[in-house]
Amino acid sequence: MTTSIWFWIAFHIGVFIALTVDLVSFKRRDRELSMRAAAQRSVLWVILSLCFSLVVWRLKGPQHGVDFLTGYLVEYSLSVDNIFVFVLIFAYFHVPPRAQHRALVWGIVGALVMRGVMIWCGIALVQRFHFVLYLFGLFLLVTSFRMFFGKHMRRDFGESWVMRLCRRVFPITKDFYNEHFKARVNGRWMLTPLALALIVIDVMDLIFAVDSIPAVFAITRDPFIVYTSNVCAIIGLRSLYFLLARLMDRFIYLQTGIAVILGFVGIKMIVADFYPISNWLSLGFIIIVLAVTITISMIVAQNRVANGDRK
Repeated sequence: MTTSIWFWIAFHIGVFIALTVDLVSFKRRDRELSMRAAAQRSVLWVILSLCFSLVVWRLKGPQHGVDFLTGYLVEYSLSVDNIFVFVLIFAYFHVPPRAQHRALVWGIVGALVMRGVMIWCGIALVQRFHFVLYLFGLFLLVTSFRMFFGKHMRRDFGESWVMRLCRRVFPITKDFYNEHFKARVNGRWMLTPLALALIVIDVMDLIFAVDSIPAVFAITRDPFIVYTSNVCAIIGLRSLYFLLARLMDRFIYLQTGIAVILGFVGIKMIVADFYPISNWLSLGFIIIVLAVTITISMIVAQNRVANGDRK
């Protein structure tokens, strides 16, 4: 079922309006997002995405509506893993909270462009070479295994190949200049640490996209559903960052839950031609895994705090 060009246009207009309103309201606040404001905005982005799923359900049918919801949940849960890495990046470069907002905005813009290109290339590849789906599934299983038995550790981003290339090509200053990505120092334009943080964020998102986009292909190969589920998950990432950045220690087992979801999606992709798993079942499984891991994480974190208070 092809999607009308007007539906594509209407979606992009809606995204542009929502992002503009969000950015303007943030600028008027002229201060860092509080936990409450970040939670409210995160909930609002989720509600908007759920409303869009109803539009998809109405115009493209129930199956496409479920496909969008399932793809959106997969992408949204994987975006949480992105946030944990973003926290490490900002900590490494000592980026002030106000400047983090600007880096995330431009990081999201870059992510939208990169995801669009990668989705287009991925769909063209799958349509031409069907066996690629098995490779995607195997890759997701390997990623799931590594995520299940690994953990986020503080990395030396300054010694990455990206930073070595930047230092070779661009002059760099160690000082921040408000929220600017470049500054004129002694008559010479130089990149600021904020620009370096943005570059690392975009590179990391590109790496994460290699996991997340194949995961959606396990749900559907409809270009519109794959693209819109990615976009809806990404545009709420900034508010979600300011909410979760201060709650990282409470989501102890969330990475384990994400690993389980990736493993399930990888298996679903590999066995699809022999034993297709319905997206209704996939949606229910993903919701249960997220609910269980978040609940257990909160209970364990609360118990740790209580035990610490007793000591």
